[in-house]
Amino acid sequence: MAAPFEERSGVVPCGTPWGRWYQTLEEVFIEVHVPPGTRAKDVSCSLQSRHLALAVGGRQLLQGKLFDSTIADEGTWTLEDRKLIRIVLMKTNRDAGNCWTSLLENDYAADPWVQDQMQRKLTLERFQREASQRSLITAQILFARAGYGHESWVKHLLSCATETYTVVQ
Repeated sequence: MAAPFEERSGVVPCGTPWGRWYQTLEEVFIEVHVPPGTRAKDVSCSLQSRHLALAVGGRQLLQGKLFDSTIADEGTWTLEDRKLIRIVLMKTNRDAGNCWTSLLENDYAADPWVQDQMQRKLTLERFQREASQRSLITAQILFARAGYGHESWVKHLLSCATETYTVVQ
């Protein structure tokens, strides 16, 4: 069985033979284990809007059509500790309903339980973001009613936060 929803990090990983992948509302993360001592010059990584190709030392590790489109210019890869390649793809469609069911169109699908956990996580992320935005809008309305202009309510809010931090310490 796959790992349970890790609430602290918000990660619901989908294990694969080469590592794992997971997603947020905005991004897809891919972690590929490579032989220790791998150098960046040994890595060939092509990130396109709908296609991904990764080879290390001439050996193809991952290649295919992505489940959905990404913003190619914002995709990145890094080699960490010379043993892990981390790829970050920015989703084009950032709606909570856009939960990728697999990394590639016909490969690395999440099992039904992991898929359910991924969907729950994205829904929770969307609700948290919306609640945060509603709180900010409510604060703006309340400060406007109290006669504070935009700049002064931000200063007042920051001074309250600083006072609270000082008292709590």
